[in-house]
Amino acid sequence: MPRTASANASSPGLSEAGRGKHTAEPLLSALGTAAGSNSLLERAFSEARERADDNDEVVTRLLDAAYEQLCRMGIRRSTMEDVARRAGVSRITAYRRFVNKDRLVEQVVRREFRRYFDQFLIDIQQATTVGDRVVLGFVSALQALRRNPLIGGLMAAEPDVLIPSMISDGGRTLATVQRFVAGQLRSEQRAGNISDTVDVEVVAELMTRLSCSFLITPSHIVDLDDTEQLRAVARRFLVPMLEYGSQAK
Repeated sequence: MPRTASANASSPGLSEAGRGKHTAEPLLSALGTAAGSNSLLERAFSEARERADDNDEVVTRLLDAAYEQLCRMGIRRSTMEDVARRAGVSRITAYRRFVNKDRLVEQVVRREFRRYFDQFLIDIQQATTVGDRVVLGFVSALQALRRNPLIGGLMAAEPDVLIPSMISDGGRTLATVQRFVAGQLRSEQRAGNISDTVDVEVVAELMTRLSCSFLITPSHIVDLDDTEQLRAVARRFLVPMLEYGSQAK
């Protein structure tokens, strides 16, 4: 039977996350694109591509502590004091590195997306055709985000915090992902793997909306934990969008 839970990751703390008052709206709006600035997702990808590193040991400790705290307790029930205590630093030190909790949580989520992009950029090199890369991208995106203890856990335990930001932000989050996908497809087009007649903007839009729909709304037909089924879906329905490309099939 297909699994209907929105994520595999779970914890006692996350299951009680809805009792707090903090909405984390400033953080979640950062997933989209504000006028004149790059979105959280765009910055995460740029950092992964450029192999950017943070050499501040205290920042790393705080991010590690925040990751563990948020995985256990969720966003609403976590405080800067909790994170500072877990990191073994003073509250003042934590606020010197991060002006408020929203900024800290944004950095933790961004780091998780960067880690996904780091792995994606490695994995994608193993695919030999554009069709294989589309399949790999579709499967890895769905499964990596669902299985991520932080992102997947928040989608499962605090959907009223995370999911509305993805669908009620004027389309900014979807637009960010669409631009990334379109950029990958344009690279394939320049390499001659996709015909110039393919509208990569529309194809990227359709691929993005399909993927986000699976993430946001559990399916009773397609089991997102079944890698082979996901590959078959991508091969049958996504790759044909590029059927004019000489290497798409």
